[in-house]
Amino acid sequence: MTQEAKALTPERFHQVLLAYCGSKTLMSAVEVDLFSVLAELGAATEEQLRRRLNLHPRFARHFLEALVALELLARDGEQYRNTPLSEVFLDRNKPSYVGGFAEMTSETFYPAWGRLTKALHTGQAQAPQPPDDDVHLFRLDSTREPERVRRFMTAMDSHSTRMGEALAELIDWRRYRTFADLGGARGNLASVIAKAHSHLTGVCFDRRQSQPFFDEHIERLGLAERITFQAGDFFSSPLPEADVLVYGHVLHDWGPDNRRQLLARAHDALRPGGALVVYDRMIDGTPTDLNRLFFSLTFMLASAGGSEYSVDECRAWLREAGFTSIEHHAVLDDHTVVVAYR
Repeated sequence: MTQEAKALTPERFHQVLLAYCGSKTLMSAVEVDLFSVLAELGAATEEQLRRRLNLHPRFARHFLEALVALELLARDGEQYRNTPLSEVFLDRNKPSYVGGFAEMTSETFYPAWGRLTKALHTGQAQAPQPPDDDVHLFRLDSTREPERVRRFMTAMDSHSTRMGEALAELIDWRRYRTFADLGGARGNLASVIAKAHSHLTGVCFDRRQSQPFFDEHIERLGLAERITFQAGDFFSSPLPEADVLVYGHVLHDWGPDNRRQLLARAHDALRPGGALVVYDRMIDGTPTDLNRLFFSLTFMLASAGGSEYSVDECRAWLREAGFTSIEHHAVLDDHTVVVAYR
């Protein structure tokens, strides 16, 4: 054995192999609502948390200590408290809560990842496919579980707020009067752009079951006069008439042929001089692509044709659709915005 080989250790192997342990520890902490309880109490001992959350004493101490090691909790003596990150993003009672993603991951994506080897051989999704009906949103029954839908939408809002702020600066909105967010959920991205540019009016285009959540969110923001809801289907319904159309986190749900269809429909719907905005975690070959590749594999496991895609692929599909002037921009650490002009 060479000296170089003798110097090697399997430590990195173990780190990668056991990475799922940290993921599931976080998911379970969200599921038992640990961070919300600590936000309420300020700090608590292991015994207090065992009683409040019904944690078994065999697991509780190491579970909490693992969260300290993950820098999601802090410990002062015998008392545990949230870190600033957990306090902001994992307290269910705050508008910045992103725990809805953890719930979805635990129930849908985590089990699907456990069947990755099967997917590698079959090419098939490993998560149950969401019902195609007028009730379900994000794989949840919106009539029976509206609070869970709201929690997931709140998690989405934490990202769409940042993306909306980026788009509000990136696009020269002075050229336009109207815009529509296609697949806009409860209208949060549209609200951020509208707040930044008072001359704009917007449309949130999504499935009909999203409208009650849109109505309550936009009413709470005081933007009901400037942002409206239009129910419809990407592939069959008329798209909103607007100067700017936005596909955000939409194309990654579909295969290449569907993406071409969606982009062609947007081109046909846009007015001359209008713009189409597309954003996703597009793969560009940089060292940060590992997270994007993990997201891509997640969409492959969870949908029949979804995945992330490259900037070059997106540009090619846009040219096929008829767009001639295309630009792209890196935003928010791991996203790309492509803007195509008609």
